[in-house]
Amino acid sequence: MEHTGDWNGQSRSLKRKSQEHGGHELLNNFSLDDLNEDLFERILSWLPTSTFFRLTSVSKRWKSVSDSASFKLACSTIPSRDPWFFMVAPNLNQSIIFDSAERTWKRLNHPTLLHQESNKGCMPVAASGGLICYRNSSGSFIVSNPVTGTCSELPELEFSPQSQPLNAIVMSTTTKDQQLSYKIVLVFGELPNLVFRVYNSFSGSWEGETALRRKVDDCSMEFDSTEDDNVVYFLSKAGIVVASNMQRSPSKQYSSVITGKNGEEIVYFLSSTGTVVACNLKSKCYIEYPRLLPLLSEYSIDVVECNGEMLVVLLSEFLETASLRVWKYDEGKRGWQQIAAMPASMSHEWYGKKVDINCVGAGNQIFICLNSSELCTYVLCDLVSNNWVELPNCCINGEVIDFMSSFSFEPRIEASV
Repeated sequence: MEHTGDWNGQSRSLKRKSQEHGGHELLNNFSLDDLNEDLFERILSWLPTSTFFRLTSVSKRWKSVSDSASFKLACSTIPSRDPWFFMVAPNLNQSIIFDSAERTWKRLNHPTLLHQESNKGCMPVAASGGLICYRNSSGSFIVSNPVTGTCSELPELEFSPQSQPLNAIVMSTTTKDQQLSYKIVLVFGELPNLVFRVYNSFSGSWEGETALRRKVDDCSMEFDSTEDDNVVYFLSKAGIVVASNMQRSPSKQYSSVITGKNGEEIVYFLSSTGTVVACNLKSKCYIEYPRLLPLLSEYSIDVVECNGEMLVVLLSEFLETASLRVWKYDEGKRGWQQIAAMPASMSHEWYGKKVDINCVGAGNQIFICLNSSELCTYVLCDLVSNNWVELPNCCINGEVIDFMSSFSFEPRIEASV
């Protein structure tokens, strides 16, 4: 209390002195440009990324900050950024994002490396931190910071002659001593024979192939090895997989997420039969979770990661209406628990339209792309408030652009590849 009184008294004294000597004019004329470089960069590092880029046109000093190593170091200390959602559209050779902070669509410069003839078929397949991973038609990988446009090609991955189908591609990033490193994890093979390989940016190389064994206490249904591998399957709505002339977005055919808890990294992906498979990279084992809906139901499903947990988004039809719900697996009860549901008034319009959902999580939010031959729309769900918002269309040159899926990343200027 004594300190408060002294501070207030000192403030009144300073105020009187500043008024007597015209100090108020100095305060009114104070500018950020009067700050020393270190403090100036620290303040700018807290600006939202979109705001910072708009302000680089203020002066040469502001513009030069973006190339400053000390500014990037200051940015790396910011714990989190509002996510951007990198949008995927057919035959769209440019980068479009949805800025969740400003709730607007933006165009980014497409990375130069992706314009090369050998990379024309590049498709984003994973994202983490401030980076996005692409895969080209030959199976090679490219990692890029979509904000700065910088790219790096990963060493070629040679598969053995007995190559198995690729099930999952996930990416994770870690920061230590302000240095960003990342991993790319691939899970391939056919159940029950799964293997994984890891690229580590710290070593700059791919690690050896590691086999995954089925966990002994697997509570899932037995795998049916009699499936026809030549059939195109479409997870159009839950339970048994329905043969169809439709399929998931090419960018989401490896739909998968990775979580880390208690020193264990677990990769989750959707099997060809619509079950969720969890692969523990530390213990080198996997399990199949039980189905969410009965075997003869139809559904569209996707897995997302939110705040370090795997969640499942599921669109199903029941009693002549469509229902979109979010589920979490309860390890203790060994069963699925619903944690959020879209209002029926919003989901009903998708009934009977064979909608495919492609989703991505970011913090407490889930970004959902809904596609069918009749509609294309995007919804942002806040899991804390259970608030569901349909986003406005994205228009380029007066034309509405339809997207098939999206990837979430933090817009980080300092993220290097």
